[in-house]
Amino acid sequence: MAINTDIIGKEIKGEPFVYNQDTVILYALGIGAGRDDLTFVYEKDLKVYPTFAVIPFFPTLIPIATEANLNMFTVLHGEQKIILHKTIPTSGSLVSSAVCSSIYDKGDKGAVLNIDIKSCDENGELLFENKAVVFDRSGGNFGGDRGPKGEKIVPPEGKEPDFSISYKTSTNQAAIYRLSGDKNPLHIDPEFSKLGGFDVPILHGLCSYGFAGRAILEGVCDNEPAKLKSFAARFTGVVFPGETLITEGWKAETGKYIIQTKTQDGRLVLGNGLAEVG
Repeated sequence: MAINTDIIGKEIKGEPFVYNQDTVILYALGIGAGRDDLTFVYEKDLKVYPTFAVIPFFPTLIPIATEANLNMFTVLHGEQKIILHKTIPTSGSLVSSAVCSSIYDKGDKGAVLNIDIKSCDENGELLFENKAVVFDRSGGNFGGDRGPKGEKIVPPEGKEPDFSISYKTSTNQAAIYRLSGDKNPLHIDPEFSKLGGFDVPILHGLCSYGFAGRAILEGVCDNEPAKLKSFAARFTGVVFPGETLITEGWKAETGKYIIQTKTQDGRLVLGNGLAEVG
């Protein structure tokens, strides 16, 4: 079925996303936080990791994918960016609205969708935004605009990072993270993961993204969520539960850091990263 380009510019509202302190703590555990990160896993003086913003984003993405006629067996999550306007409360009800801003035809490589999602609190105040790039590998050659070339963001050659933080993922990491909403069997069912070409289930890309967000918060934000203003990254490789994730940052200019995340064997899994802090 061909990509439905009529969806471009159409606003789709999601159902209210109601969450509480347990939701926030479960997410923190899902991205590797533990008793050494007490303010993120204990309801006393609880704080919310900024990358929690991707959790209410996910259910709103599904209606967009359905209406755009995406083939879910050939879809890849290419890039993710969060923009924080306020500190995320520890409980509440959020309403998200999504717009597919563009669809580009990359020929045999597929179709690229740019999706913008805004999430507001009960008072209608904007809390955060998600900007996602989604690839449908089977959706190309529909006769559309090929679109611009992507921006390349790479660390300065020969310069040591300003921070480097390593976190080891648990072999149960995907089993925990999926309880925050993304229950794709690719991340839990060995038989399903083999159909996708992997001998064992892989870690969610947004889980790796959350690990990187933790590292940024620790490395340059003194673990204060309000200091992280935005974080963008491209998914460039697969992570298997149990691997170590090393996130490094290079100061590019005032308030901006170029971000990369690699595994213990040097495989780049998050690239083209940029974090804004303040």
